[in-house]
Amino acid sequence: MTDGIPPYAVRLEMILADVASILYVKNMIDQACQYLTRLETRPRKFRVRVNQFDIRARFGFDSTMAKGNEVSSMEVDEGKTSANSPKFSINVLQLLKSAQMQHGLRHRDYTRYRRYCTARLRRLYKSLKFTHGRGKYVKKAITESTVTEVRFLHILLYMSERAWSHAMEKRHLPDGPNSRQRIYLLGRLRKAVKWAALFAQLCATKGDSRASLEAEAYASYMKGTLLFEQDQNWKAALMNFRKARDVYEELGKYGSIENQVLCRERVEELEPSIRYCLHKVGESDLQTSELMDIGEVEGPALDLFKAKLEAVMAEARSQQAASMTEFYWLGHRFPINNAKTRVSILKAQELEKDLHGPAADALPAEKKLSMFDKIFSAYHEARACIRSDLASAGNADNVKIDLNGLDKAVSAALGQRTIERNQLLISIAKTKFTKQRDEKGEKITKPEELVRLYDLQIQNSTDLYDLVSSQRNMNQEEDSFSKEYELKGLAFRAERCFFLAKSYSFAGKRAEAYALFRHAGNLADEVLKKLQVAINPDQALIKDLKILSENCRSNCCIEHATGIMEEEKIPEKLSKGVSTMSLAGPEKKEEKFLLEKLDLYESAIGEAGTKSVPCIERFPPPFQAVPCNPIVLDIAYSSIEFPSLENRMKKDKKGIFSRLWG
Repeated sequence: MTDGIPPYAVRLEMILADVASILYVKNMIDQACQYLTRLETRPRKFRVRVNQFDIRARFGFDSTMAKGNEVSSMEVDEGKTSANSPKFSINVLQLLKSAQMQHGLRHRDYTRYRRYCTARLRRLYKSLKFTHGRGKYVKKAITESTVTEVRFLHILLYMSERAWSHAMEKRHLPDGPNSRQRIYLLGRLRKAVKWAALFAQLCATKGDSRASLEAEAYASYMKGTLLFEQDQNWKAALMNFRKARDVYEELGKYGSIENQVLCRERVEELEPSIRYCLHKVGESDLQTSELMDIGEVEGPALDLFKAKLEAVMAEARSQQAASMTEFYWLGHRFPINNAKTRVSILKAQELEKDLHGPAADALPAEKKLSMFDKIFSAYHEARACIRSDLASAGNADNVKIDLNGLDKAVSAALGQRTIERNQLLISIAKTKFTKQRDEKGEKITKPEELVRLYDLQIQNSTDLYDLVSSQRNMNQEEDSFSKEYELKGLAFRAERCFFLAKSYSFAGKRAEAYALFRHAGNLADEVLKKLQVAINPDQALIKDLKILSENCRSNCCIEHATGIMEEEKIPEKLSKGVSTMSLAGPEKKEEKFLLEKLDLYESAIGEAGTKSVPCIERFPPPFQAVPCNPIVLDIAYSSIEFPSLENRMKKDKKGIFSRLWG
């Protein structure tokens, strides 16, 4: 014992002192860690170099306490991030596809999409409080330390999309971009490449693996688009497009079904650009017609390719048109002096070759109809150029004669293609006419629709016949041409009469249908006799008329037999109807309305597809008996004497003149 204090008490006091010092040191270390964490999250200009002396100065460490426990100096820099920082997930392709389809690119409206990107960026800046100052613009860069949530990555993506859509807007101007607009277009594409590269760089560190891959593919596509538009480094453009395609092919093997479909669509959109780059590099033997087939694929990624292809085709046509000086039609040669007219006619003739070539039978009907539309557009452009030349021809009679002849020839070619297009529509309608329902659930073709189409054919063939036969001195080609379309007009009349008879047959009018079938058969036989005498008859038309004649005979027999059967059944139906008649009239089914059958599960509006009248409430409502007000006879009124009120009535005051003269 020391001074009356037991030794265990001294040891206990020493142990408690050691525990208190350990707890104090632990508390100081926790505060130091919190301070370092706050330093990491500060902006770059406020970050400082921290060592053990700074920590002592901050938390009051004594030099003796820190002896032997000196910490090495550490630097907090913007390039180092915590290993436990979260990785952002962003589905780039799905985000862009939904934004593009909902805001204009479904209809190739790049102006609307650019405005959407601008508004979206404004909302992102405001929600993130990342605005660029008030009044005076203060640039704020997006760096790795700035990206604390996924919306910062959205800013970079929409910046790239805005620049790209602005470039595409300039690319799709009505007359194409001029030299100054093309320089601006390339500048906007360079901006898009810059933002896409920064987006891919930050996604590599801040995004997950899928986001990083999609960002790399997006940046490669933007780089390839810029090189594609520059027409310089085709190998580099090919490499970037292939890189994007490979990434999307791999991503299309994983994820949800929707994401796989989007990746495959993007691969299909990139394929034409890759094949065109191969063609320009010289590693492919593609022909011009094959390139046009490639351009039929739809998608926003293909718009630049289509514009480039159209420019190449226009340049090739202009070179070919330089050697085209005349337009040959029915033995006449008409000179073509206007370059735009030559290009338009040459474009229409190229499409006609594809339409009537050996591979035309394999083309689907929708493709043929789109080709007809392009032919019509080209011929209309040619006619507009010819008529503008006519207006500026002045008094030059020879020039006017040539231009009028050229206008007539182009109009005749346009009429021929119109008849061919309508014949294609008729063949499509006939295939649906024989079916009860189409594969897509569409309704069957009614005979009235075919009657309307044949009306158009008759009108077009008559116009074409009048156009050619209006001349006084016709050559042999013009004479055979006019006779051919005269016979085609008669054949169209026979077909129209046949389908008109079909419409009467469906309406149950047997006598009218029988007469029309007979008339259609007679017309078909008449045209067949004339075609057999012709020099070069149309074999396809002869085949169709023979089938029509046989159908008319069979339908005549069917209508005749059906009419006789219906006539035989008339007395039976009449006797049956008379036997069911009664003087009391038909019994009416009692109608119950909605309020009267609330306890029953019966529909008050009838079943779907029926013509029953809804029984919700009776309207107009029926009359109901209402008790009238009681009649009161006041017999005392006539015997009551009422006092006089004349003394209370207001008397009129008269003036001087009224007193004198009454």
